[in-house]
Amino acid sequence: MSHSYCPQCGFQNPEAANFCAKCGALLVHEEAGVETTLALTPDEVEEARIDLGELGIKGPALVVRSGGGLAGEVFSAVGERTTIGRSPDCDVFLDDVTVSRRHATLVHDESRFLLQDQGSLNGTFLNRHRIESAELADGDEVQIGKYRLTFLT
Repeated sequence: MSHSYCPQCGFQNPEAANFCAKCGALLVHEEAGVETTLALTPDEVEEARIDLGELGIKGPALVVRSGGGLAGEVFSAVGERTTIGRSPDCDVFLDDVTVSRRHATLVHDESRFLLQDQGSLNGTFLNRHRIESAELADGDEVQIGKYRLTFLT
């Protein structure tokens, strides 16, 4: 029996299902042979960049691109340390079992930002590479559990 995964919460559903059994989201079934990737020219990428001013955000932020139904959610970096995890006490609250309670920390160190894993079980990824600690640049992709976020300055 084949399965389809919910685009919102990632729950595994039977292929014949039209709605997610966990969150109720509409399941999209693609026809075989449909291209699922998108190629952009450098000019199109530049046009697609998000202006934080348009979103009403001052300073650096993490924007959720996919995972857990939070796509489009924006988290501003607060102070010198921004905590990321499954604990409601974290500055960036990602509510899913794939995220550790205290998963990672975003550290503002003078003029740069560092992403530090806090001993998480599933790891912290920067541009698809597992890291313990790494410097972030504008547009970097961060993956924490099933969440994909983009760092914007």
